[in-house]
Amino acid sequence: MTNASNASNASNASNASDDPRPLFQRAVDQVQTLIEHTTPDQLGLPTPCTEFDVEALVGHLVTVLRRISIAASGGNPLEVPRVTTGIEPTGWADAAAEARTKLDAVWADDAVLDRELRLPFGTLPGRAALRAYTQELTQHAWDLAVATGRANQLDGQLAEAALNTAQRFVPAEPRGGRVPFGPVVDVPADMDAYGRLAGWLGRQPDWGRSVSAPR
Repeated sequence: MTNASNASNASNASNASDDPRPLFQRAVDQVQTLIEHTTPDQLGLPTPCTEFDVEALVGHLVTVLRRISIAASGGNPLEVPRVTTGIEPTGWADAAAEARTKLDAVWADDAVLDRELRLPFGTLPGRAALRAYTQELTQHAWDLAVATGRANQLDGQLAEAALNTAQRFVPAEPRGGRVPFGPVVDVPADMDAYGRLAGWLGRQPDWGRSVSAPR
């Protein structure tokens, strides 16, 4: 094998290891599954993300999936309202599936990973954007799962990755304004990754213990 071939293989291996899409797709899978199994009678329940009830949170998640596609296509993601509305109570799974199909098609293009994308929170290369969105989707998956009594179904590895991203890029201080999270909540060191992620992003990790959610 020539030196050129070795260099090419090494570059390909490096690019594969730096590809955030597999982990991001797991985060989308998790969110999509949670939405599919959210029933109409759960839509009015409160969530740990205090500005959203379950229906608004699901509507926001559908918006996020749509915005990721628009950003990757070179558009302005802020053209999509922060919370998608107007969906029938039984139609959320279809809305999420439609958004997912478009998202997968756009991100299948490797070139998007190194393209500068316009995002609601700034401009980032595609790789960095997907890591940020993996964090957001993973945190909101916890919000939705806790609200609907399914926290035991979450993917722990996603939380570990999202926590690493959050602690690197979401400063502990200041909070509010351009950093749209509450103050960091101290949690026990042995708490699971979802609890630590929730605390870092200003949520109460024990929220579900004080709120009754149907199972």
